[in-house]
Amino acid sequence: MNTENTETNQDAPVIGEKDNPLRQEKINKLGKLREMGIDPYPHNFDKQDSLVDLPPKITHLEAGEKAPEIKVKVAGRLMTKRPMGKAAFFNIQDQDGSMQVYLRKADLPEIAVKAFDEIDIGDIVGITGTLFKTRKGEPTINANGFEILCKTLEPLPEKHHGLADKELRYRYRHLDLVMNPEIREVFRTRSRVISSMRKFLDSKGFMEVETPTLQPIYGGAAAHPFSTHHRALDMKLFLKISPELYLKRLIVGGFEKVYEIGKNFRNEGIDRTHNPEFTMLEYYEAYTDYEYQMKQFEEIVAFCAKEVTGSTIVKYDGKELDLTPPWNRLTVYDGIKKYADGLDVTEKSPAELLELVKKFDPKYDGAETHGHLTMELFDHHVEHNIWEPTFITDYPHEISPLTKSHRSNPKLVERFEPICAGMELGNSYTELNDPTEQRDRLTAQEALRVIDEEAQPMDEDFLHAIDVGMPPTGGVGIGVERIVMLITGQSSIRDILLFPTMKPKG
Repeated sequence: MNTENTETNQDAPVIGEKDNPLRQEKINKLGKLREMGIDPYPHNFDKQDSLVDLPPKITHLEAGEKAPEIKVKVAGRLMTKRPMGKAAFFNIQDQDGSMQVYLRKADLPEIAVKAFDEIDIGDIVGITGTLFKTRKGEPTINANGFEILCKTLEPLPEKHHGLADKELRYRYRHLDLVMNPEIREVFRTRSRVISSMRKFLDSKGFMEVETPTLQPIYGGAAAHPFSTHHRALDMKLFLKISPELYLKRLIVGGFEKVYEIGKNFRNEGIDRTHNPEFTMLEYYEAYTDYEYQMKQFEEIVAFCAKEVTGSTIVKYDGKELDLTPPWNRLTVYDGIKKYADGLDVTEKSPAELLELVKKFDPKYDGAETHGHLTMELFDHHVEHNIWEPTFITDYPHEISPLTKSHRSNPKLVERFEPICAGMELGNSYTELNDPTEQRDRLTAQEALRVIDEEAQPMDEDFLHAIDVGMPPTGGVGIGVERIVMLITGQSSIRDILLFPTMKPKG
């Protein structure tokens, strides 16, 4: 950022205000440009240099020294401007950084001078020139060519205060990215996290696939779906809540390692860790179980952290988190004992558990099975207390209709959920592949839908696939946003979604 000569918009316009005088001034200048025969919206510009690459080219220069042999051609948004009679200093900002520019009107063609006189902060411009260091040692472009590339109409927020209001930042993400360059780094990191996930799985021989977003029957998770209507087929369809049932079909079909990184949609509430539209990495691997996948889960998260930050230790909520394997392990039932004053839910009847649940949720109207009530108690007492990455294992049979029964306790299933910094990071099963038991489980779920809308619907096509035969399989789902939150240190999912779901303005 320029430390030598800066000028900013002194007014803080209301975003989108059509009668803002600064907006009208910009419109007037747009008219002048057109009257002078200057196209304020040219079709292209031969940008050849990135601003972040230029200062290293002149580290050898002393303050006040020039490098006329280094010619540059850059483009970006004008962020500050300080006219000085027949010259001006200004800063432009591109995707990767910002840099100071010095311009003397005497060095420009007449048409470029006319264009320069009508520019405002926020306009996008192209610059050709050479490099030098000012007397204070500031790397600077000495412009000998100027071109306006986009005359903007909306005034930028006042620079000193930026765009601080979070609701405005989420709603006007384009302005957020312009005014808060550090936010762009968060989303670059998000992109690198997803790339590192692909890199890890591709190196292990997995194949990336795609499953339908529009599904005639939703399944693979306990969630309310979004629905729509297909006019040509005259049928109701659902946005997928999970790709699980389709990915398992591919394991049945003979692919042994498949994954998908894609959007899931769940018609549920919005809070610090939930958005109705979110990104999941889900993968399935034949001939493995949940024990194997526990090791692979911690490996992939540690790999992503190391690839993106150079370390498996990250800072979240002001505290350090060590993502280095191996992670802690804790069963659902031991977790309740540990964090609910020694409560042993195995000794309680469903009626007794319901009474305990209603102490903190008097309006509870969900399923009243032993397993469902156990998980209500777990969610209330345990999850928020877990800081270091920990695998919560061995879930109640009733809440996991797609999961293989535990090999040593038929009341449980072989399932884990990793929890870290008080939030769930994913989910994994030893997948159920017994056709008779899978049908019985989904039949029970279908009956449960009378009182629990999130119970799994019957899916005959999926059952047909299981009848054809699925090998022993381990499946994993990873909440991409949750991993990005940990690695970037962002405490809200809305800060790592470019466009979080919001009510319309007004």
